[in-house]
Amino acid sequence: MKGRGIAITAAAALTAALALSGCDRGGGTDLGLALSTMNNPFFVGIKEGARAEAKARGLKINITDAQNDPIQQISQMETFTSQNVKAAVINPVDSDAAVPAVGVANRADVPVISIDRGVNGGRVGSTIASDNVAGGRLAARTLAESLGGKGKVAFLEGQPGTSAARERGKGFEEGIRAYPGIEVVARQPADFDRTKGMDVMANMLQAHRDIAGVFAANDEMALGAAKALGSAAGKGVHVVAFDGTPDGIAAVRAGTLTATVAQQPKLLGRQAVDWAVKASKGEKLPAEVKVPVVLVDRKNAAEFDG
Repeated sequence: MKGRGIAITAAAALTAALALSGCDRGGGTDLGLALSTMNNPFFVGIKEGARAEAKARGLKINITDAQNDPIQQISQMETFTSQNVKAAVINPVDSDAAVPAVGVANRADVPVISIDRGVNGGRVGSTIASDNVAGGRLAARTLAESLGGKGKVAFLEGQPGTSAARERGKGFEEGIRAYPGIEVVARQPADFDRTKGMDVMANMLQAHRDIAGVFAANDEMALGAAKALGSAAGKGVHVVAFDGTPDGIAAVRAGTLTATVAQQPKLLGRQAVDWAVKASKGEKLPAEVKVPVVLVDRKNAAEFDG
């Protein structure tokens, strides 16, 4: 009975590990892509782009969902190395917490590419991301101009610990300094989450009822903020977002959001696969690849449908 108990425990542990990794441990996998979450349209776009590029090249790609848990990304990278992938791509849950996951690949001599967010350690061949600093500046200018250069604004920051949140915040701060009539009266992380965006915005409005503008560092938070603002969203209060997801574009067309700084997630996904293949061949890669962003407002929103 004791031996059987050990066997059952081992089997249960293996089942739990497979559940955590969220993927198939079968062989024949060429590339691994560890996404921070798939509960966000932007990362779904990255997945679609990566999958399409891999299919076009005749490659098998294992795409996993860490559900915003950095521990799962370690487990997923272990799975990739056990599958003998040629290269791995990671979209970090947290830029610091992703270092051990990258270390797993480094020890197995599997090249690593990071996407959308950087990793603050380990050997990463290249980081492919939108130009978040430039996008933050563009958002600041758009918000300030929509307010005529004066007014009180709120800033909903992204998930602390991510390079995307830090860079968008840096760009926004740099851009808004050019408008001395704009005062940032409240700023708080809402973790790139729609529900948290709504809750944070509601709390900000309790303390600052005269907020005239909002910059949210992604569409999901902006949509949550718009819900908290109710009928004032896009009218009494201008809301500028970042991502260019289908829901964000639809809100711009409806006038709920003033604008969104659009990324190109499918292009990011395709480029990540391209760079991963190059890394697997030992090609020398640039440390960073910046993908341009574009402003979407009601004038051009129809061009971004679909």
